[in-house]
Amino acid sequence: MSLVGFMASCSDVLEAPTKSSLDEQVIFSTPILAEGAVMGIHQSFSETNSYRGRYIPFYGLNTDLEWWNSSENTQDDRALLTAYNPNVGSTQMNTDNNAWAKMYEGIERANICIRGLRAYGDVANNPELAQLLGEALTLRAFIYFDLIKAWGDVPARFEPLSTESLYIPKSDRDVIYKQIIADLEESANLVPWPKETPATRTTERVNKAFVKGFLARVALHAGGYSQRPDGTIRLSNDPALERVAMYTKAKNAALEVINSETSVLGGFEQNFRRLCEENNAAGFESLYELPFSEGRGRVLYTFGVKHRTVDKYTQQAQGGANGPLPTLFYDYDKDDIRRDITCVPYYWDGGVQVPNKLSQWYFGKLRYEWMKRIVTSTNDDGINWQVMRLADVYLMAAEAINELDGPEAAAPYLEEVHKRAFPNNPAKVQAFMAAAKADKDAFFNAIVDERAFEFAGEMLRKSDLIRWNKLSTKLTEAKNNLAALANRTGKYAGYPDKIYYRTAADGETVEIYGLEKGHTDVEGAALGYTSNKGWFVSDGINTITDLKINSLYLRNPDERQYWPIWQVFLDSSNGTLTNDYGY
Repeated sequence: MSLVGFMASCSDVLEAPTKSSLDEQVIFSTPILAEGAVMGIHQSFSETNSYRGRYIPFYGLNTDLEWWNSSENTQDDRALLTAYNPNVGSTQMNTDNNAWAKMYEGIERANICIRGLRAYGDVANNPELAQLLGEALTLRAFIYFDLIKAWGDVPARFEPLSTESLYIPKSDRDVIYKQIIADLEESANLVPWPKETPATRTTERVNKAFVKGFLARVALHAGGYSQRPDGTIRLSNDPALERVAMYTKAKNAALEVINSETSVLGGFEQNFRRLCEENNAAGFESLYELPFSEGRGRVLYTFGVKHRTVDKYTQQAQGGANGPLPTLFYDYDKDDIRRDITCVPYYWDGGVQVPNKLSQWYFGKLRYEWMKRIVTSTNDDGINWQVMRLADVYLMAAEAINELDGPEAAAPYLEEVHKRAFPNNPAKVQAFMAAAKADKDAFFNAIVDERAFEFAGEMLRKSDLIRWNKLSTKLTEAKNNLAALANRTGKYAGYPDKIYYRTAADGETVEIYGLEKGHTDVEGAALGYTSNKGWFVSDGINTITDLKINSLYLRNPDERQYWPIWQVFLDSSNGTLTNDYGY
């Protein structure tokens, strides 16, 4: 079946004959029926090979912060996919029910909803229908934005499928950017703020804070750099997407969210605990989450702390497919509370924490042990994917204002995020801000670093590096840093060969000596801890191997900023789709 036929078949329920009692007029003039149609868009996110098992786990790797934890298996298609060397016939992606197909399925469902609500929904007088139109516009924009991030130029369909649009070529991404920016601006006038209505009391539904925050994100990317089909990396040539205009749009949208005071930052750890507890009440840091039911979604499976066996916290022996580069832990300031939440050096085995190895860490923002229920599925955990949180809006505001108005005006928004990371050390916050405010470039570099420490493991970094034109530069720097860490040279000098560890009195928590600057093997050996292991050197060999370091990227990242369109979709496009970027 062709992609088009596949998408059309999934939309039959919304394309019933006009004589049916459930034709478009009935559906989209009736709030409860229209809501069911709009919620159907979400189904396209949770299918096995869609966002659930392909886009969320793989898009965003590998960066100067994150990688697939088995990247040294360089012949595995997952390594090729994440290390900038994918095949058009990838065994992970080349199926007709994969992310590309499911994203266009979601777009088709959104297009039908948008057409129906515009034609038959009294959105001017019915707030429920207005919310649904805004939601459909936003979800379509969300999907198109992710398509651009992963594939660059893609086909643009903003009307339901017809005979004329069955087979269309790719459109310039700038055409899509302009449309989804307009859609988001319209949506912002249709949907309420968080907690204003029953629909916006949950982070699983679109609200004005997310729409405006997402508008800021899209504008920064539209006004940023990217690899074009001819191989050049440049800004847009479209006057409507001129950089100052886009940064102004991002600034204004971000400030509206912040000034609305409809959401609050709260504590850094608190945000992720709430996510794991499945507390999706709006008004806190989380602005929008892709909802997954208990039997769908592989968020903890992919990003959680590894459990090698079932235990009292989970009946799913999973987690840790992706993790932080080991350099990330050592690059944090030791007083930054985000460090030990983000970077975890242990796995769980038999209900006890055990140190893993220097070359393989886990993200700690998502943990089975923070959940209020026990996961029983072998593959799915049902934790939502957090699309945007308020800290991102603050840092986008800071970045845009610095570009437009300079560091002094931007400083309060950067400081709000940074001071949360150092609640017990205001002097370090002051020193950081003083250095950042030295000039515009210093402030921008502070933003680059702050976004690294704040969002590691949330899959924002790759597209950030692309829009800043820093992808290849930062990944080359990351390889050099990994080599320096392996050899304990430069800023990584002075760490002991081994770590020393024991299980704490609670019978499950590991206590580790040897991870901090100033720790020594002499002092560690004298502690009398139960166990030790070679951390930097084992049997005379560096534990971060050259193979592991080089697996971060297998081709020049700036020549492979995007995935190819997979062969199954090329074959079913009637010759209208081709690959660029050297594929």
